[in-house]
Amino acid sequence: MKPAAFEYLRAESLSEALDALAREGGDARILAGGQSLMPMLNMRLAKPKLLVDIMRLSELSRIDEASGSVRIGAGVRQAALLAWPELATKLPLVSLALPWTGHVQTRSRGTICGSLAHADPSAEMPLALIALEGEIHLRSMRKRRRVAAKDFFSGMMATNRADDELIEAVSIPASAGRCAFREVARRHGDFAIVACAAVATRTGVRLSVGGVADVPTARDWPRLDGSALDDALNAFAYELDARDDVHATARYRRDLVRTIGRDLVREVLQ
Repeated sequence: MKPAAFEYLRAESLSEALDALAREGGDARILAGGQSLMPMLNMRLAKPKLLVDIMRLSELSRIDEASGSVRIGAGVRQAALLAWPELATKLPLVSLALPWTGHVQTRSRGTICGSLAHADPSAEMPLALIALEGEIHLRSMRKRRRVAAKDFFSGMMATNRADDELIEAVSIPASAGRCAFREVARRHGDFAIVACAAVATRTGVRLSVGGVADVPTARDWPRLDGSALDDALNAFAYELDARDDVHATARYRRDLVRTIGRDLVREVLQ
């Protein structure tokens, strides 16, 4: 398959990209790494009138620290964040999850914000953002706004980004607290059948699960163990409303949530 015809704009400034989005709205798509968008174009699952390339905008390719958070620009490639010297100390959960995101070849092109924009419920970066309570920075010609991760993902491959808005950056609270990550996939680098992330909180633990519901989902619990933990995990597994598909049955996914979740919670709380 080849993509349907479209116009291409290589934005020379952020204002030029925002102006194109304001003018074309839903008929425009942002091109960053292109690792998700290009296959969709080739299969004609997406048929934009205009493609806006933002990867030459240096102001979007920065990793900054401020006010206890790490701000990752829309142009930061996954490989660049993985190579950031402070990643393991400032964002340890991201450092655990990011090597599971695609393969070396796709990480060299794909961007962090692009994965968030694509909003695949099995992807690792949306899961990590939910677990760490990050924020999405959205910008249009009219305004800027910040949206909490739990409010940004609205469904399978759907977000609350307006048609004229660009994901300018994502900010993630820097933390050296205990965390753990694990996923099950057919092959390393494939989208997860089930992925789980656990982080220690001031009152207990937060467990986040991806690959089961239409969006990554988190639960905060006090310190649980034994049958109390098993009961909480069982209830969580059923609340996610798992469904059978070509990759796994709903029962298998629920079992993975229980098994992996128990291991990660105990690892974080020990």
